[in-house]
This record gives sequence, C-alpha cells and structure tokens, in this order.
Amino acid sequence: MSTEHDWITTPVTAELLRGALDLERTEHGVLPHRLPAWARAQNTDGQLAMAETQPSGIRLVFRTRATAVELETRPTKRVYVGVPPRPDGLYDLLVDGSPAGRASAPGGNTLTIDMAAGTAEQQPGPSGTVRFDGLSGAMKDIEIWLPHNETTELLALRTEAPVEAAPDHGRRVWLHHGSSISHGSDAASPTTTWPALAAARGGVELINLGFAGGAMIDPFTARTMRDTAADLISVKFGINVVNADLMRLRAFAPAVHGFLDTLREGHPTTPLLVVSPILCPIHEDTPGPCAPDFGEAGEGRVRFRAMGDPAERAAGKLTLNIIRDELDRLVKQRAATDANLHYLDGRDLYGEVDYAELPLPDELHPDAAAHRRIGERFAGLVFAPEGPFGAEGPFAAEHA
Repeated sequence: MSTEHDWITTPVTAELLRGALDLERTEHGVLPHRLPAWARAQNTDGQLAMAETQPSGIRLVFRTRATAVELETRPTKRVYVGVPPRPDGLYDLLVDGSPAGRASAPGGNTLTIDMAAGTAEQQPGPSGTVRFDGLSGAMKDIEIWLPHNETTELLALRTEAPVEAAPDHGRRVWLHHGSSISHGSDAASPTTTWPALAAARGGVELINLGFAGGAMIDPFTARTMRDTAADLISVKFGINVVNADLMRLRAFAPAVHGFLDTLREGHPTTPLLVVSPILCPIHEDTPGPCAPDFGEAGEGRVRFRAMGDPAERAAGKLTLNIIRDELDRLVKQRAATDANLHYLDGRDLYGEVDYAELPLPDELHPDAAAHRRIGERFAGLVFAPEGPFGAEGPFAAEHA
C-alpha cells in the first residue's frame, strides 16, 4: 500500500453496499452475496454457489472529498483447464454517475476448473489493492462496481478524507433474475452488462440476480425475490432450463406459475415483466443438454453444442421456441386478472438480424457489443414512457 497519504480506513458495511442481499463476515473482511444465507443453505449446486458470490451489479456507494481511494480485496480468479488464461476482473469507478476509471486487483485465490472432468480445486492467494486517484477534492458521490464475474472478498476501504453514506436519490429499485446473460457473461466490465446499461438508461437502482447457469426456476430464488423490496421486477427464463435439459414441458409451466405466484405474495401489484430467451440458434428447435466443444480451446475459443434430438420434442423435451410459446400463453392467461403483468419476447432484444451482425462467439453468450445492444433495446422498450416500467405509467403516478 502507498504511504503518501494519511489514510482513513472505513469498515465495509451493508450501508455502503448496493445490490447485495447478504454480507458474510469472513476472517479478514466481508463477502457480498446475491442470495441470503437461508437460500444458500437450500442450494446443492456448485455452479450456482459460485455464481451468487460473483458480485454482478454490486457496488460500493459513498460520499467523500477524497482525491484518492483504495479498495483492498481478495478476488477468486478462475482458470479453466486447457483454455488460455482469463483476464482479471474489472472494477468500474463512477463519480457523480459518470465513468471515471477502471482497474483490476492483483493477487487473489485461484479456482482451477476442469469442465471435462467436472472438477474444481481452489488455491489460496494474497490480497490485492485497487486504487483510483487524481479525483476532485469536492464533495462527490463515488460508486465502485465490483467485478461481475469474479468472487470478491472486501478487506479494507481506504481514503484520505472521511466517508459518509450516499443519500437516497429516490430512484426506483429494479429487481431482475436471469441466466449467465443477465449475470454478464462476456460483457466488457461490470457497468456494461446489459442489466447495468439498462438500469443506467432507466434511471433505476439495480439488484441483479442473474446467475450464470442458475436460472432454474428455483423456489428459493422466488422466495428471495418475494422478500426483497423492489418497485419493478423482471424474470428471464428459458436458456438454462434447456441447456441443462432440466425439465419437460409438463413441469415447466406449473413451475413458472409457482414462481410468479410466490412473487405476487410479496409484490401483489408491482410491475412484473416476464422475458423469454434471446435468439440462440443451437437451441431454437433442438433440445438440450448443451455441452462445451474444446476443439478450438488452444486458440482461446470454446463453443457450445446442443446434444439433444429435435425429434425428442414429441416426448416433451424443451426448446427455446417451445418455451417462448409457453411463456407467452402463460402470461396472457394470468394477465386477465393481473394488469401489472407483462411479457417481452427476448428476440426483440436480440434476434436473427442481430445474430447475423453480432454472432454469439461461443454460440451461447453475447459479446460486449451485443450486451450494449440488448441493454439499449431493453431500456427503449421497457423503460419508455409507455413501456411496462415507464416513468409516466400509472405505477409512477401513484408513487410520485
């Protein structure tokens, strides 16, 4: 750590964090979670356990006159066997809402994952420090968005001027749940995942429950959302259910009904948007499961393949087109008695024309440019004055 400043160390508490639903005390600091402890206790899936600790959408928010800020962290960096090293996770700095810096933390734990063998091994490592300096000495709002794809233990926040909690600016809270695409897979940085981009354009506070490989219509996720204060809610179902070959048509619609019923127990009139999958050609009409193809791994490319047989649709296997039809039907049925329930076809966010221009590099996940397009499209369709989350809609008028 540099000694040129007289540093003030401020404990990282829930008051300084947004987007986290739980804060676990560790031996040396705190670990933000996106699922509460009781929900984590009901989960048995290692992929979801990892994903919910990756702080997509979680940011430190405070006011200060400090011209320099240091955040000491211990990240957990993933290494995939047979694949070139991944870049370090990024921390995005916003000052008074505008981008003002980007950095990564050295050191950290190493999690080595062998996708072919289905194994993972973690080795401990040292902490690292992210530093932003050259800031104005005026009082300002600081946001440090944590890496969306890297588990991040927070050890110390240091500044050379006192820190205070940022005021509540009265923005609506948007609670979103989805898959790795919502989590931010292959986005450029934490503020450029599509939900973060849409939230910025919509002028709302984001709570992102996008879990890589974890949008499985889990009851504990529904109960978590039921119990989380929010002004706007969206759920994006489909791709993980297909990739994992998790359930058949008979189980899918009742599971979604149950998820939505649970949400309505805690949010009976909150605007609720159901979003179907974006275009993914390998699974449009071919069921899962999905498997990685390591043929080009040495060049840094892993692609995914659909392993199912289209003929299996007759036995109830799910594809993205089947899921879109079911979600559309289900929302229309429920909307007859729920005026605040809405549906958005994911292909309106990313469809055939977009795939031709910005193809999915691994056949499953959008790249940084596609994330930006999806975020802009979502904001334009959903946060528009006449959209489901429109600032001039009846909900906004009632809560102005």
